[in-house]
Amino acid sequence: MKAPRLPVPTPLHGTDTAFTQDSITRRLTKILQRTLAENDLPDTAVAQLTALLNSIPHGRIGYLPDHLAPELDIWQADIQPYLGQTWLEAPWFFVETYFYRRIAAAVDHFRSGIDPFAHQKRQGLAATVTQTQALLRQADRLITNGWQPNGFRQMLLAALWGNQADMSMWAAGDDAMPNHAKVDDQTTHLLVDDTTAVAQLLQSPVRRVDFIMDNAGFELIGDLCLTDYLLATRQVGTVFYHLKLFPTFVSDATAFDVESTVAYLNHHEDPILREAGQRLISYLVNGRLHLVTDPFWTSPHPLWQLPPTINQQLANANLLISKGDANYRRALGDAPWPHTTPFADIVSYLPTPALFLRTCKSEVLAGLSTAQAAKMAQLDEDWLINGRWGVNQLANNNSD
Repeated sequence: MKAPRLPVPTPLHGTDTAFTQDSITRRLTKILQRTLAENDLPDTAVAQLTALLNSIPHGRIGYLPDHLAPELDIWQADIQPYLGQTWLEAPWFFVETYFYRRIAAAVDHFRSGIDPFAHQKRQGLAATVTQTQALLRQADRLITNGWQPNGFRQMLLAALWGNQADMSMWAAGDDAMPNHAKVDDQTTHLLVDDTTAVAQLLQSPVRRVDFIMDNAGFELIGDLCLTDYLLATRQVGTVFYHLKLFPTFVSDATAFDVESTVAYLNHHEDPILREAGQRLISYLVNGRLHLVTDPFWTSPHPLWQLPPTINQQLANANLLISKGDANYRRALGDAPWPHTTPFADIVSYLPTPALFLRTCKSEVLAGLSTAQAAKMAQLDEDWLINGRWGVNQLANNNSD
């Protein structure tokens, strides 16, 4: 099993920074309170969620309750090293993934089908109707013009900045959610922009592109537009979406979320949206767009611990596109690397060229120059966590 070329720092814990501590003590409890308020749940689920709420942050990590789930034994083994630790003592990434797995267990998701975050996901789409229509019109124009590097760049930027719509950070419709709708904002807030190098990888038609997916809602709209552009222009033969096994991180996309969003477009009163929905349905039907999942994507493990089956799937792709902050954290082992660490030396374990599209909502980051890191510290004190800065970051280890 490959690992980063460099020694991996100790992963972040809840007590390491003010941000990680706030994420556990305030943000997780707020998410639970909202989940309880927005759902009419069975008494057993309410009792379990209330107990979970009361245990944060000083309660002890314990095993999941016995319930029907395809990866229960795997999760119980993953929990074992942290048994008895508090939420602040265990590694931050483990704590966050464990938190959402506890919610899935409480609502008995694999038996009941309950998505405790469905209300937020619906609100996320409803709050961005105008942006969705504008983006779909832009995509329609670019598809009509055929494959062009500049058109690809525009769709890539839309997919990147869609990651600002993260409902684990801001509730749907929250005015505090950053929004770089203007093109100038999108370009001036890029910390790393490897678009030209990525476009070169796709300068001739390729067989397959894989996405490690992130949020439903408006971010998923951007991902679907990018996918539609790649498939409709025939620059890519097949796209694979690697999706979450169960609802997690509030708005992370499951296969059901993709299918319901495509149906939303297909039944929309706007003809441009309907046409896009019909194209996307055709890709799903004819096998050009595949929706796949695996327990790994909701596990607490770093990306270099990919199961061999997924590693082989990704090796079959000409390009891997990883979306979002949590997937970026997983790729870097949620470790506090110096921000000037060469990015490709960390994700050297990946079997194919990989593009990371991510807005910065945590302190985990690599690949900056010394001058850039110093400049950002002076320019914006919250630049690592406020979602206003992003990366379009390529690691092409095949070019070494």
